Amino acid sequence: MGTKGKIGQHVFPQRLVDSLLTTLGARRSLGLCYYRSIDACAMNNMIGSRTEVVAGDIIPGAPVAKRLVFHIGGYDPVTPLASAQRRFVREIERFQRTWTVEAIVDDLRDSADQIQWNVTTTGPNWQVETDYHLVRWDDVIDGFSRRSIGSRIPLGLLAFLDFVLAGTLWRYLLTNWRYAGFFLYPFVMFGLLIAAAFLIGVFAFKITGSIPIATGGGLFGFAAVLAGPWRWLHLGDLFDDWIFSREYIRCGNSEIEQRLDRLATELVAAASNFAADEILVIGHSLGAVLAVDLLDRALKLDPALGRNKIPVTFLSVGSSILKVGLHPKAIRFRATMERVAKSRAIFWGDYQALIDPLNFYKSRPMAEMGLSTENEATVRVVKLSRMLDHDMYRRIRLNFFRVHCQFVSGNDRRTSYDYFMLTCGPISAKSQTLAPDGAVSMIADNGGLIASEPLSESELLGSPGAAA
Repeated sequence: MGTKGKIGQHVFPQRLVDSLLTTLGARRSLGLCYYRSIDACAMNNMIGSRTEVVAGDIIPGAPVAKRLVFHIGGYDPVTPLASAQRRFVREIERFQRTWTVEAIVDDLRDSADQIQWNVTTTGPNWQVETDYHLVRWDDVIDGFSRRSIGSRIPLGLLAFLDFVLAGTLWRYLLTNWRYAGFFLYPFVMFGLLIAAAFLIGVFAFKITGSIPIATGGGLFGFAAVLAGPWRWLHLGDLFDDWIFSREYIRCGNSEIEQRLDRLATELVAAASNFAADEILVIGHSLGAVLAVDLLDRALKLDPALGRNKIPVTFLSVGSSILKVGLHPKAIRFRATMERVAKSRAIFWGDYQALIDPLNFYKSRPMAEMGLSTENEATVRVVKLSRMLDHDMYRRIRLNFFRVHCQFVSGNDRRTSYDYFMLTCGPISAKSQTLAPDGAVSMIADNGGLIASEPLSESELLGSPGAAA
């Protein structure tokens, strides 16, 4: 039974009813997924997936030996494309130390739409070959940053007014107040800097009594703002982020759309011809929005995508799906999201974290957008602090952009969420998402794959949602 409602409408938790339904085993039949009982939702999705249920035990599929990954990153203008593979290699070294495995990254290939490389990961009793595709849209981001400052400021302010007057800011506040703070940050900071420049002009007038000197002082202050804090605080990049988001919502982006069309054709061809055990489409931050768009285009080409030969998994990590989906004018995107969610052959897992203000923590994406919750994502709430050494976490915890990037970085500790285990490990991304502790119980201290007893239904339902 699905539910529909207006955008941003919130479903009352009904804890008592929720608990009774879980106890009676009725939640699965109702098709509802509350974030407070994430593993109950995981059980619901697992029952309906390609697994066997024998005497109450869940029998997972065979280990992954070959995987195809399409990764779409967020709006990240500060990372040069040339360093993408170097960053991947650096972070996978941490993965090797943490999980006691070996990894080789080689065969770099570059094209207009993506950069690709091969990853071979090895443990004592397993080996995985990953064909890794990093979808490019750095050129689109660069195009926005090369616009003149005279156009970026008014377009950024227009985007701000659009999101405020349309009621999207209010929906951010209802869904996750931290994300509302992230939205307000660049515009509030810009306003404060402009006020400081104005006060310089006022101060100059009080000293000299000259309007031309006061005007010159104010203009000097404004120029100083653009030369210094505008860049230091990355306000230009943040303005561009919201400018792009508004344009994507209102009219789309032809360059992005053409690229996604070509990649969708490649994805469909790979699903039919590529010898892989799993196809993983993973979107980080605003890249999750583009990943939904990519999958929708692929489904239009092949409605049976994921049903026949190779299973398809979609993971949204540190997602900005609601950044776009909560805007009243994002009708096209919400329809796209609903079509992808309705494709039962595509498993969708959504990873969220409290400490990251650039994602929507403890939210149910479909419900928040007023869409049918019958095919809600399997939501996993993770703790980024548990992924890192204490000293490392203390160094980065106030750097919100670095914290946000932990979703796609290597871990110092074994936890239920590990980007490289999901993309390069021997256990399918779907199985890791459904398991309460991810791959932790499935990988031995020496990196070997454990042939352990499967979890029972009661163990899954009784496990806490925030496993990492």
